[in-house]
Amino acid sequence: MRNILFETERLSVGKFLPEDYNDLAEILTDPDVTFFEPYPTFTKEACVQEAAKFAHSEEFFAVLLNGKVIGKIWFAKRNAGTYELGYTFHAAFQGKGYASESLRGFLQYGFTQCNVRRVIAEIDSRNEKSVHLAERLGMRREAFHKELFPDKNDPAQYNDFYIYAILQKEFAGAGSEGGAAV
Repeated sequence: MRNILFETERLSVGKFLPEDYNDLAEILTDPDVTFFEPYPTFTKEACVQEAAKFAHSEEFFAVLLNGKVIGKIWFAKRNAGTYELGYTFHAAFQGKGYASESLRGFLQYGFTQCNVRRVIAEIDSRNEKSVHLAERLGMRREAFHKELFPDKNDPAQYNDFYIYAILQKEFAGAGSEGGAAV
């Protein structure tokens, strides 16, 4: 039985189950989807292990549309009430507002149910879709790091990253519609 953290108008967000590996494989085996991720594109076989790992993790969450996993959210504790947010969505479900809806709901959940003080996101500066998404969520660009992380395909090359952030009090003042905690 899946533990659901919250629901939005169209989506549910909850814990992964080991049997989510087929849906997860549709996301993680797509080289276009994983292009900006720090890990290589997965094989379908590796997704079986990854789904099992996610099911036992306190940092990975499944975004579900009618029971199908269409995305994953990573939410990891840093320090001083700060959490880092990451996300990856199935190509066929991009551009439909699902990422924005689920992440707005996740921010609301984190700020209201988990007493999170601040949420950050490290975004590859070439990832324009993710930059626009962070800005739609009300996050502000706090930093630009030149050559921060090595490129996964060419370790001699380093990529630039933006740091986006939002405080609990800023989110509350931004009209945080889009998700209700269950």
